[in-house]
Amino acid sequence: MKAENEEIQIVIITGMSGAGKTVAMQSFEDLGYFCVDNLPPALIPKFVELIDGSNGKMNKVALVIDLRGRKFFDHLFEAIDSITQPPDMNLKVQIVYLDAKDAKLVQRYKETRRSHPLAPNGLPLEGIQLEREMLEELKGRSQQIIDTTDLKPIQLRERIIQRFCSTERHPFSVNIMSFGFKYGIPIDADLVFDVRFLPNPHYIDHMRPKTGLEEEVSSYVMKWSETQTFVEKLTDLLSFMLPQYKREGKSQVVIGIGCTGGKHRSVTLAEYFGKAFSEEYMLHVSHRDIDKGKERIT
Repeated sequence: MKAENEEIQIVIITGMSGAGKTVAMQSFEDLGYFCVDNLPPALIPKFVELIDGSNGKMNKVALVIDLRGRKFFDHLFEAIDSITQPPDMNLKVQIVYLDAKDAKLVQRYKETRRSHPLAPNGLPLEGIQLEREMLEELKGRSQQIIDTTDLKPIQLRERIIQRFCSTERHPFSVNIMSFGFKYGIPIDADLVFDVRFLPNPHYIDHMRPKTGLEEEVSSYVMKWSETQTFVEKLTDLLSFMLPQYKREGKSQVVIGIGCTGGKHRSVTLAEYFGKAFSEEYMLHVSHRDIDKGKERIT
């Protein structure tokens, strides 16, 4: 491997159909892994070559491999052995095997009205039993076996995060975006707060071309009692809500703060709350409309 000082982690997600591989893949995506679904095992060595040539841009990869590609499944052990022997100190390969009891898998298939990939025209239990036999050796070679019989999706996600998160911080991020209502509400915002009721620097001629990133404008916006009351109440609300989102398993929250044009008041407050919560969360502040309509009302 080219990256001599940085270990490349490859996680192979496999196991019983209906045991939660989709949730597992989404969890690894939240952890910053580059994920590939249903990769034919025969392509694993070629994929590792691609990683090797990425100059460290892909150092955490999760591959979902299951019996949807059963024509190629027999190549799995050969492929794994080819990238781990001889051993490479910079490459760590782990197999995560997801399992569940037969009754629970049958229940899940009935709830989704899907047919089992190994029994498309038969009973789900027939396909489950055949699949279990075919995966027996793979389960024995797995480093991580997770029984999802009694796990909700959020619990499976938390278990994966606990085992594979490389930092102490939970992969939960807060994105605060200022915007102008005249350009539309951000479609990806989870929470939207309207600050058009606050005193507007636009009506002070020398402040009009400036933005909330400048001290004179931000000081003007923040000096009013209405602003201080709003800041106090919204800080209290977010201090309550954000931990609840995190506990529920949400990977990120997008907070939109809007004024008329997205240049003065919303920018000031987005910056304020970004600093207020930066110690607790992975946080990013952006200003969607700060450069739009520079001579218009904000």
